[in-house]
Formats: sequence, C-alpha cells, structure tokens
Amino acid sequence: MTNNGLLVHTALGLYCPKADVYLDPWKPVKKAILSHGHADHARWGSSSYLCTPTAAPVIKYRLGEINLETLPFGEEKLINGVSFSFHPAGHILGSAQIKVSYKGEMVVFSGDYKTANDGFSEAFEPVKCHTFITESTFGLPVYHWQDQKWVFNEMEEWCKTNRNNGQLSILYGYSLGKAQRILQGLPESVGPIFTHSTIEAVLNVMRNQGVFLKNTIPVNEHLTRAELLSGVIIAPPAVQNSNWLKKFEPIRNGVVSGWMALRGARRRRNADKGFVLSDHADWEGLNEAISLTGAENVFVTHGYTDILSKWLIDKGLNAHPLETNFEGDEVL
Repeated sequence: MTNNGLLVHTALGLYCPKADVYLDPWKPVKKAILSHGHADHARWGSSSYLCTPTAAPVIKYRLGEINLETLPFGEEKLINGVSFSFHPAGHILGSAQIKVSYKGEMVVFSGDYKTANDGFSEAFEPVKCHTFITESTFGLPVYHWQDQKWVFNEMEEWCKTNRNNGQLSILYGYSLGKAQRILQGLPESVGPIFTHSTIEAVLNVMRNQGVFLKNTIPVNEHLTRAELLSGVIIAPPAVQNSNWLKKFEPIRNGVVSGWMALRGARRRRNADKGFVLSDHADWEGLNEAISLTGAENVFVTHGYTDILSKWLIDKGLNAHPLETNFEGDEVL
C-alpha cells in the first residue's frame, strides 16, 4: 500500500509488518492500535490494545476485560524501530489520528475526524506526513456544515415550540460522541435533559473518568409525562419507532446527523425535524485536512472514496480509494 510497505492492506485490517501491529483491525489480532471507541474501529478479540487515555474508559466499557495500554497525545512509542504517536482527530472524546514513522517515512491514518472544534472533543490537529489515509464519510460538495451554535439555536426553538404544543421533544444521537455533543450544546432554556439508559451508561463512564458533563435525568417509570414535557429526551437512534416511545406520545422526533443535510435521508429516518450536526468532516473540512498534511499520497477510505479520490487526482495528488470495513458514521 505505502511505497516501502510500512503499512499494507490485509484481510484483518491495516497492518505494519515491521512492528507487527494493526490499526483499527476489523478482526482479532495480536496487537491493535485503536483510533477511537466506535464499534467499527474498536472490535473485541485482540490480544492487546493501545489507545489514548481519554478513549480508554469507554473502550473498556464496550469491550470488557482487555489488555489495554494508553499513550497520551503527542508522545512516541517505539515498536521494533517503528514510531507510533496519537494526534487529536476532533471526532469524539479521545479520538486520534495515528502517525506511523520509520526511517524518514511518515504515514498518518486519520480514523474518523472533523476539523471544526466542538468545544468538547480534543480539537483536530493537522499532522505533516508523506502519506495520509483519510475517511470520506461526507466526501461530496453538498455536505457543508453550519456553525454548531446555529444548530443548537435551532434545536432550542424547536423544543420550545413542541412544548407549547404539548408535544414531547426527542433528539436522537449515537450514545458515544453525538449524545455528549447534544448534551453540552443545548442551552439551559430547553429545561431538564432526560436520557435513555444506553446513553446514561456512557455518560457515567465519562463522568467517572473526570469529564465534566451537564446534569441529566435517566428516563424511568416514576417520571410523569408533565415532568418529561418540561425538558427534552436524548435517545439512541435504535429506539426510534419502538414500543419504548409509545408511552410518551404525542412526540416529535428530531434526528441529529450529518445525513440530515439531504431531504431523502430525513424521510427515510421518519424525522419530524432533521438537525445537521456531524462528528465527521464536511467536504471543505476533508479538503482542508488533506491539504494541511502536505501529503503527496492519499488513500481514501469509507465513504465517497471514488469521488474524493478523483477530485484529489485532478488537484495533482497521488490518490487511491481504499476498501475497508469501517462504516463511516458513529456506531455504538
């Protein structure tokens, strides 16, 4: 894959033969270096794992008793002469780009990333390299993100309108990443924030590691509808249209995702309202990140790989699509 074989593409994942380690492998391996804790990047079954300290608690919560070592951002770990280091990816709390260096060659695996600072995750930092392996989840010009302040103002007005109409507001976001961003971004005027048990469990893992999060109230059978109507519920997408929601009716469904930029996606998700807020880079963010690396070689993974690759080739880069088992959006 890379010029001198520093990283190669295998059936188990992206592999560094010299160090005998894999980056975000999609099958069990001896040594796994993880970019972050989403399920398509952190899988169970490997003999040992390496990640950032802030990503570790949730990864342990998800994968159970594992052999896990941590490495702070910017520090170097040498494995058989190959240097590995983590650099903030801005995707979710603890998410990292993985830099691999050997005898002057530098390769950066982006994992998932966004370039906009959300005020909660460690902000994205560009890393100079010769080869950049980038995601492309939203690798089309149609995907352009508004400032998140505008999105949260929109959420606030939507929640107020629903309350005035006697309708309970439910915002759907993945329990790792999106849920925390919604929680921290919602203004106090929306009232108390209630959470589904899946989301509350992840919040408590983060609280226990010392992360500041706003107060939440787990949804339980003792809460009256009047109490719930005074605020907003944050729930994972999996519960939308489930029996769990029937007791709250009438409700309004607000889906929080970059996919909500497209009207067809809103219809397919049965969303009363779509809020365009993503933990991935938009088209401008992808191009900015790639440019800032100074890389001459770019491998494009999960997303619009062919389109972004052709665009980069037209700009004079040596770009190639790279098939992986990463799914692109936040999964937990």
